[in-house]
Amino acid sequence: MSTKKTDASTWIAHRKSAIHGRGVYARRPIPDGTRVIEYMGERITKPEALRREVQRLARQRKGGDDCVYIFNLNRRHDLDGRARGNIARLINHSCTPNCRTTIVRGRVWIEAGREIAVGEELTFDYGFSFTEWRNHPCRCGSRRCAGFIVGSHQRWRLRRLSRSERATARGNPPVEK
Repeated sequence: MSTKKTDASTWIAHRKSAIHGRGVYARRPIPDGTRVIEYMGERITKPEALRREVQRLARQRKGGDDCVYIFNLNRRHDLDGRARGNIARLINHSCTPNCRTTIVRGRVWIEAGREIAVGEELTFDYGFSFTEWRNHPCRCGSRRCAGFIVGSHQRWRLRRLSRSERATARGNPPVEK
């Protein structure tokens, strides 16, 4: 793994994404294990993160920005990545990601989880809790897409739900046979 600090602009660029809104793409081949970019933002307490989530859901109900930029750091703190200079916040979720996150001394790094080709969109598993599955439909388009953004270690719970329950949560009425 490369632990050398890198200039993210040499590795990545951001533009429109087929997954969701904007995305981050490889400008050149990225070797497996490379620290591509730091996920930066304001360090906040868990209660503050909850307050901001309530605000986000209110914006969502009004048709506004429903993107989640809060990154779980530890039991006491989160990182709000809404900051404008944080290009890493544009990296989308995928059920079959090509990147992973690591936390080193309180800093969050996005690292290549495998070799990434030029032009390929960078993705990572957001790892959302199953308790919030209804709030986060997945648009990754992967052949192994779970349908909702839930951490890989909890996706088995989605498979236990009925098809009609998942369809209703996506806003699609169940199909009668």
